[in-house]
Amino acid sequence: MQATIWASLLTCDVGRLADQVAELEASGFVAGLHVDVMDGRFVPNLAFGPQSVEALRSRTKLPIEVHLMVESPAHLLPVFHAAGAGRLIVHAEACPQLHRDLTSIRKLGAQAGVALNPGTPVDAARCVLEDLDELLLMGVNPGYGGQAFIGAVEQKIADARRMIDRAGTGTHINVDGGVKAGNAQRLASLGADRLVVGSALFEPPSIAGCAAIFHNLLSPDAPHEVTA
Repeated sequence: MQATIWASLLTCDVGRLADQVAELEASGFVAGLHVDVMDGRFVPNLAFGPQSVEALRSRTKLPIEVHLMVESPAHLLPVFHAAGAGRLIVHAEACPQLHRDLTSIRKLGAQAGVALNPGTPVDAARCVLEDLDELLLMGVNPGYGGQAFIGAVEQKIADARRMIDRAGTGTHINVDGGVKAGNAQRLASLGADRLVVGSALFEPPSIAGCAAIFHNLLSPDAPHEVTA
């Protein structure tokens, strides 16, 4: 199955947000929108609130997933689901009662995801795989867009693929941060079936053109690098 692209809005032009989302949707190459929520505490930055998600939901038919990079996210789960998020992703590092938070997400009727920072081993999600629709592996230390991918995360992707396949849960693996045209094929070959792409989608000549590049790279018919 071809890996899909999810567009991170962290590095978009906020002044042209509605237009850029329309371009993403019209391209036909983007599977959904990835919205980062930051509290300035769990990560050193602030970004997007429920009003932004609600505005997006009214303007696009694309699925929306919300990535909660916040401390103690439990109280925000119903807020962002009500705003229009179909998938809610929490960080294992921020959830001492991770299973309870995932159960709360499922009770809301949303899909559930867990994110792991680069330094957190995939074993942190092993005990909740049956409750996960998505395992999100951070390719960078979260908080800012445009960072370079951390090479050691490649091994985590392969480890997560083996872990999920052995468990037979069908959990999707998503990679977020540092995804570029130069490494998208490699990340997919290691086991990622979703890739969050941010700054690389908002480059000249156009959003549609950048989205098409990723779509073509991830096509089963595209030439692939030979790996040992």
